[in-house]
Parts: sequence; structure tokens; C-alpha cells
Amino acid sequence: MKKTDVIIIGAGPVGLFAVHQLGIKGLKAVVIDNLDKAGGQCIELYPDKPIYDIPAVPECTGEQLTQRLLEQIKPFKTELFLNERVDEVHQEKENWVVKTNNKKEFIAPNIMIAGGVGSFEPRKISLKECEKFEGKSVFYAVKNKDNFKNKNISIFGGGDSALDWALELSKTANVTLIHRREEFRGAPHTLDELKKTGKVNIKTKYQLASIEGGEKIKSINIKSDDGKETKIETDYILSFFGLIMKLGPISEWGLNMDKKTIKVNTENFETNKKGIFAIGDICTYPGKLKLILSGFHEGALASVE
Repeated sequence: MKKTDVIIIGAGPVGLFAVHQLGIKGLKAVVIDNLDKAGGQCIELYPDKPIYDIPAVPECTGEQLTQRLLEQIKPFKTELFLNERVDEVHQEKENWVVKTNNKKEFIAPNIMIAGGVGSFEPRKISLKECEKFEGKSVFYAVKNKDNFKNKNISIFGGGDSALDWALELSKTANVTLIHRREEFRGAPHTLDELKKTGKVNIKTKYQLASIEGGEKIKSINIKSDDGKETKIETDYILSFFGLIMKLGPISEWGLNMDKKTIKVNTENFETNKKGIFAIGDICTYPGKLKLILSGFHEGALASVE
């Protein structure tokens, strides 16, 4: 069990800024997030979209803002626990104990919920037989690209993640990119690069029909709009169908909920539970504005001892 001063749930911009505000007051924090990287909504939904409401920064992207915040908190040597969903919160005397889906445990007198509109979870492949391969041959994120070297990879999706990883993994693996539509949502220049390399086999208007294999996948069958089936030798499936937002277990922690937000007082952004604070899009109060700037203000006040 890891002991600290504050457990921050959410590694988006507001959670990262809270690390800084706590740090300059001499308080140690850990940050837990369900995603595989810091940045939250900024990184997952609009990494290239311009942001204009950061003081003294006329314009920056979600990715740039995240990198600057990570640079800002470097001196505090804060540990970020990614790919961890908080499943349980309970009180032990003066402390709160947090448990994650991967059985990690944390203890602290304070929790700061900076979870935006909830946790982001990958939209999974609807084919039932995929479930038994999840985490072994079917993945919804890439943690270590070296694991895919010299393998047959089938990538599903038409957005930036699918295109980016198809391009990157094609340098060392045999990649097939499969999308249910003719048009791709991802950046046109990435699609142009993919076509230029000629290394990626692109299949459009196809969907996953079935999987063949025992413990591991050997091949997949994809079906076109006109019913034609094609077999593809496959070691790994990577699926990038986007993310769904879920409030998740937060709704079960006994907090004063208002629809999908948490009511707080505006003095220090504490909830109805002593020692649990909420900042950013997840919290609500009269006059609330859902801006990153507002989240920074809330984090600063919540960090005051």
C-alpha cells in the first residue's frame, strides 16, 4: 500500500496543475488515471485542437498544454499510475484507502477527484469471441510497440490512432488496416503517408466477422458490405474504435451527486465527504463554467491546507 498526502484521480490538465499547487505547498501527491498516458480529454479527444483560454498563452494544442504541465511538475517527482481505474474508495480512521482494478492500493488523508466527465474506456469490438483474447492477442492500446515486431497485425479503425499506429508499426511488422467505411476520419497527411509507403494493406468497407485460433489468434475473417469474406493471417488485433466516457464507480462512493457531477463548496471544493475534493468538469456549484481555466482556479483553492 502506497502512502501519500493526496491521491489525485485524473491525469488531465486540471489534475496535473493540482500536483503543482500541492507541490509548492510541500504536499506529495500520486496521480491515478484510467488512460495509458497523461492529458485526459485534451489528449484523447482533441490533441491538435487549439486552446485559447490559458493565461499568457495565446494558443496551444491539448498535447502542448499537457507536455508543459508535465514539465512544470517535474521537480516534484510525482508518480503517475496509468492504465489504472479506481474501483474502490473507503475510509480507515483519518485516511482514505483507494483500490484500483489492478489491485494497487493507496492511502492518504485527502483525495482530489479531477476526473473530468468520468473515465475514458475503449469502445470494444462487439464480436463476443474477442473477449477471451483480450490482453493476449486483442488490444485497445499500445504499451510497448516492440511486442509487435515481425508479427502480423490487423488494425481496426479509421481515426488518428488507427492511422498513426498503422504507419508506425508497419516499419517493423506486417500490417493490415481495416475500416468499415471508405473515408477515414484521421489526418489526411497520415493517410497519404500510409499509401506512399505501400507497406500497409488497406481494406475498406470491411468488418470483423470471425476469429480462428486456440490460446492465440491464428487468423481472422473479415466481411465486406457485399458479403464477401477474406481471411487474413493475424497474430494480434489492435482496435481503435474511439473511447466512451463512463462515470464509473465514482457514483457509488456516497458523494453528493447532481446528475453526473459532484456538488462542492466553493471555499475549498470539498465534497460532502471530509477529505474528498472535486475539481474540473466533474464538480458543480452555482455559476460553474466548464473551462480549463476554471479547473486551474478550483485546483489552486482545493490545494490550500
